[in-house]
Amino acid sequence: MDGFVFASWAVRIPAVKAAVGASPATLGMALLGVSAGAIATMTLAGALCRRFGSARVIVIAAPWLSLALILPALARSALALGLGLVVFGIGYGGLNVAMNSLAVDLVAAVRRPVMPSFHAAWSLGGLAGAALGGLAAPALGPLAHFSLVCAAGLLVTVACGRVILRAPLPVAYAGGQRQEAPGPGPGGGTTGPGDERDVPNGPAVPAAAPAGRAGVWRTVLLLGVIALCSTYGEGAVSDWGALHLRADLGAAPGLAAAGYAAFALAEACGRLAGTALLARLGQTRVLVLGGLVTSAGMTAAALAPALPLALAGFALAGLGVANAFPTAMARVGVLAGPNGVAAASTLGYAGFLLGPPAIGFLATAVGLRGALTTVCLLAIVAVALARAASRPAGTKAACRR
Repeated sequence: MDGFVFASWAVRIPAVKAAVGASPATLGMALLGVSAGAIATMTLAGALCRRFGSARVIVIAAPWLSLALILPALARSALALGLGLVVFGIGYGGLNVAMNSLAVDLVAAVRRPVMPSFHAAWSLGGLAGAALGGLAAPALGPLAHFSLVCAAGLLVTVACGRVILRAPLPVAYAGGQRQEAPGPGPGGGTTGPGDERDVPNGPAVPAAAPAGRAGVWRTVLLLGVIALCSTYGEGAVSDWGALHLRADLGAAPGLAAAGYAAFALAEACGRLAGTALLARLGQTRVLVLGGLVTSAGMTAAALAPALPLALAGFALAGLGVANAFPTAMARVGVLAGPNGVAAASTLGYAGFLLGPPAIGFLATAVGLRGALTTVCLLAIVAVALARAASRPAGTKAACRR
């Protein structure tokens, strides 16, 4: 539902822009309302999850997001649009932190690394929202379209919220932190790179705890920046991929849209396979390999002389970024609970929300091809940070190194 609502808004931005009569510059300022609302709320959402429980925050934030979707359609000025998007961003930020926090608890409870499956659902919801939004655009105005999406979101909240609230997790897992780390599953554990112990039937957990609170939050910060690097690439492709194919490679409008479709489908498939990859390879290897694949894919997409190679590059980049964010959130939740998830999510979603404007500024200076290569550079940064995050300061393993 979250991905569906967000994509429904994104595909109707041109219609909303026309309705308010905004110039590109004023529209850009109004769109920052989503970023402002989401990032401000994410800094508080961890405390709300600890105080009231992640499930309760979800059932408040989900209808908030659905109802707030109507506000942009009611706006008749850029200022009103910006204020409405702040309200929309508040719901989006709170819902994402709360869902990630609850998902961390579920991963611990089921003792399997299933976090990527939840994020795959977001990707599939986004694809459905974009597709249905495109079909609805010729027949329905934004208000009618958003009203139907709002009604669907409220129905989903009622149906799923009842299940979430009535099926509490075991006490050992409630509240975002486990009382004790699970031991190896029936098949035993395998040792991955760094200081993780990867349990085939449970989430990867640190073999040795960081030395005190500072060590924990150092690792949380590193994982948050890894999430930022991956979502920067997602935002860059979603907002600029089609324009790159159209302007730099001369693709027809339909083929230009295929760039993001290839990226999104590959990302969804990668996330569906993420549980098996995490169980087999471990968190650090998944992050490192994902960063390398992303860098290779975006290099091809940005610098390709021909359209087929660019499309293949976008698909490869989608596979690379697929599991970076969910893997980082899963490990942050084990280390620091909802407050850690809130901090890392704020960094991660900042990349998604603020990355596209940064690409725009860079494109003015160095061209769109050059601007898109920054995704490759940040992917390599993520690789280095993944290695650093696997060696928390103060552990015996780190000292041996």
